[in-house]
Amino acid sequence: MTSTVPALGTRTAEGSALQAVLLDMDGTLVDTEGFWWDVEVEVFAALGHTLDETWRHVVVGGPMTRSAGFLIEATGADIGLDELTVLLNEGFESRIGRSLPLMPGAARLLAELSEQQIPTALVSASHRRIIDRVLSVLGPHHFALSVAGDEVSRTKPFPDPYLLAAAGLGVEPARCAVVEDTATGVAAAEAAGCRVVAVPSVAPIGPAAGRTVVGSLEQVDLAFLRGLMTHTH
Repeated sequence: MTSTVPALGTRTAEGSALQAVLLDMDGTLVDTEGFWWDVEVEVFAALGHTLDETWRHVVVGGPMTRSAGFLIEATGADIGLDELTVLLNEGFESRIGRSLPLMPGAARLLAELSEQQIPTALVSASHRRIIDRVLSVLGPHHFALSVAGDEVSRTKPFPDPYLLAAAGLGVEPARCAVVEDTATGVAAAEAAGCRVVAVPSVAPIGPAAGRTVVGSLEQVDLAFLRGLMTHTH
């Protein structure tokens, strides 16, 4: 499917140089960070292991290989990484098939970006099969493209997914606003040179130069994102 991307580099009356918006998925647009943990708890319970609640902050926001690998090592479970990845994906797909709650403000923001023809990409560490299921609920028409964790050789916290999204949209990373909910995702976006809005979900994210931290996606709209571009690093 071809996507219509408006002419880039145009400035608004406010002098904005925002070229694109890149959005994380789990915990940012959809309220699913808790789903992943619930599935991990269920899968390991079936293997005879109880997960420590403190591990939740370790596994949030990262690629599945890292999270799954950590849990295998921490529990000593007798299961391979590939087999565990399949079980986790299947469990998560089942969960979102029953319910997929959006984060407060997500539907409004996506509608505004579409209405104003702002090039928008979904950038997630989740696998393509999961992203496509979520896109069917979010509305694929809201996104010019999407990048999945199993489509890049290095996913978050490396900058590769965001660099790939910017290249796919034909924009400069420094002119992209990224919305993320985890430290892992924030690190990836900042390493790519993007302006970052952090909306912490499970674990807190501290302030830093060039980073804006807000309490809810309801505080984020197009004017807010354009405003990020007017500030120097």
